[in-house]
Amino acid sequence: MPSGIPSDIKTEVDQILEAILYLYTESRRITKELARSVLLTGPQLTVLKMLEGLGDLSLSELSERIRAQNSTVTGIIDRMEREGLVVRTRSTEDRRVVLIKLTDKGLRIAREVSVEPMEILRAALDSLSAAEMRDLLKILTKIARRVQSIVKREVPSGARE
Repeated sequence: MPSGIPSDIKTEVDQILEAILYLYTESRRITKELARSVLLTGPQLTVLKMLEGLGDLSLSELSERIRAQNSTVTGIIDRMEREGLVVRTRSTEDRRVVLIKLTDKGLRIAREVSVEPMEILRAALDSLSAAEMRDLLKILTKIARRVQSIVKREVPSGARE
């Protein structure tokens, strides 16, 4: 951090970064632990819980929601399909769209895992007032946009995938 920044601001920035890092690592730890209990990987559990909550999704919708590349999600779905957890079906509205759908086995396993890290974070966010929620969203969106612009400018495109 530039030396011109007062030390109390540096301390606050460090505390914010520590909180963000804690939320990220704790979410990953809980996901891995819960996934292991039902013999899945963390990403597979995330997909199961997402499909359980939202219903059938296209590959691109799923990729967007879990913030992963289509190619990464395709690999996850391929393995889940081989294990009988999901199936690919054509959309009745648009035959070009392939939807990912839970099988009975996938739904059963999704229901075995009663808690999912996103639900824990949602419950924690519920303690905020409406004004605090708006402020947090505004701030996080601003930070996310800034990170995106820095990444686009400073990280080679091949290193982002």
